[in-house]
Amino acid sequence: MTTILIALHVVVCVALIIIVLLQMGKGAEAGASFGAGASQTVFGASGSGSFMGKVTAAAAIIFMLTSLSLAYFYGSPSSQSVMPSTVASPEPETPVPAASPVPEAPAPVASPAPEAPAPVAAPAPEAPVPTEEKK
Repeated sequence: MTTILIALHVVVCVALIIIVLLQMGKGAEAGASFGAGASQTVFGASGSGSFMGKVTAAAAIIFMLTSLSLAYFYGSPSSQSVMPSTVASPEPETPVPAASPVPEAPAPVASPAPEAPAPVAAPAPEAPVPTEEKK
């Protein structure tokens, strides 16, 4: 049922768009698009106003009815949803057994580094010797 409604809804949408685009604005006559006397023969003596208005109204009513019925069918609780009704609790993780400890490899024996010579203390700077001032 909903597949038929969706198909009808799409057809009516396209038809409504075409019908609205075919209509002329206020002050423009249908004779400009159909030729000088064509509007009298296609739409009758009254022109395109009443015929196109009735077709637009009928398409709009069908569009509204299909929209409401689709909203009703898809809004009912029996319709399927993408979201689950309940959320499953996650499974408890199984603990990974601990691996047997790997024996540590003996640390490589480093050869002793040669000792650096002890730093030599720098000589203290000499203090200036005071000179006697003569008067």
